[in-house]
Amino acid sequence: MTNDYQVKDIGLAAEGKKQLDWAEAHMPVLRLLRERVAKEKPLSGQRIAGCLHVTKETGILVRTLAAAGAELAWSGCNPLSTQDEVAAALAAEGFRIYAWHGMGTREFYECIDRTLEIRPTLTLDDGADLIFRIHDKRPDLIPGVLGGSEETTTGVHRLRAMAKAGALRYPIVAVNDSETKWDFDNVYGTGQSSIDGILRATSVLLAGKTFVVAGYGHCGRGCAMRARGMGSNVLVTEVKATAALKAALEGFGVATMDEAAKVGDIFITATGMRDVITGRHFAAMKDGAIVCNTGHYDVEVAIKELEKLAKGKREIRPNCEEYEMGDGRRIYVLAQGRLVNLAAAEGHPSEVMDMSFANQLRAMILLAKEGRTMARAVHVLPEEIDQEIAGHKLVSMGLALDSLTKEQIAYRDAYSEGT
Repeated sequence: MTNDYQVKDIGLAAEGKKQLDWAEAHMPVLRLLRERVAKEKPLSGQRIAGCLHVTKETGILVRTLAAAGAELAWSGCNPLSTQDEVAAALAAEGFRIYAWHGMGTREFYECIDRTLEIRPTLTLDDGADLIFRIHDKRPDLIPGVLGGSEETTTGVHRLRAMAKAGALRYPIVAVNDSETKWDFDNVYGTGQSSIDGILRATSVLLAGKTFVVAGYGHCGRGCAMRARGMGSNVLVTEVKATAALKAALEGFGVATMDEAAKVGDIFITATGMRDVITGRHFAAMKDGAIVCNTGHYDVEVAIKELEKLAKGKREIRPNCEEYEMGDGRRIYVLAQGRLVNLAAAEGHPSEVMDMSFANQLRAMILLAKEGRTMARAVHVLPEEIDQEIAGHKLVSMGLALDSLTKEQIAYRDAYSEGT
């Protein structure tokens, strides 16, 4: 235990404890796994540097990794996503936590650097900033690192590009690519929490609005699904033909962003790509248009181009800035173009993060055991881990599965059966 931390206000610890208690009660899979690892201590002797949103759900992951025997140091992976009361509660429990809501860019990287003081043997990332920091600024640490994990789509894409270029110097487990992560966290978590962030920042009625979703990957699909459920007319923009076709066959409108900009009431980007909404789109938007992003980095909405077009701006509500255009139109940008679900709300519900963070735990255990012999590449957890985690979740929900009979297994494995 340590008194080494940097949070906004340690006096918020009591409130943060309540938030952690709530998350704990709603994350049964991680609780079950913690009981196991607390006995086996598979991470004994490991030092984990973590760079992941400091939320109540992350707090349960931190506790679980510590129960497994790991020493930890943690920073937030986004300047606006830290829940200060949770950071305070974890610091009060003796964890090295370096994060607060509203930190600047310099402070953000300084906090990552603080986590590296423990000389990690494992890294745990959301967005790959920690991994890049080590490769770029602290290559002296690399010989001691067994491996790392990555939580989100954007980070995995960047790390695969890094591996392809031969620049990745230790193995990475792409937790994002586990089915119990991407098909649940990305879809149901992002969909619900992004709508939550939009409503907290604006309190607008979604029913009857034209809701534009840029990108129809798993995150965009979740946003489109939930917006339609709230009564919006959903319009999807895409650069990938098969993704656009899926959106069309699932009943959503499909258009280019140039077309959508003229008719949209609410815009959300979920692409992982920069400059999705740019100056020409802002110039075409109607008065009162609301713009936000749910991708990991704040590059999808070109806010600097909007600022050049606007004659003024003001914060009209928390996490909602009103830009006044030269012709009198008003455009509202939420959470400064950062992740609206975390900057303007609380992130994904605990129940869905339960599975994502169970995968993170399993990734750390795998790397602690096999990292030295794994290729310097991006790896995916074995499929049986997905089934195990999903099975635990079903049990916690009071649901059961059928089982194949011996005859069915034989039929499945045979190749000589015909018509």
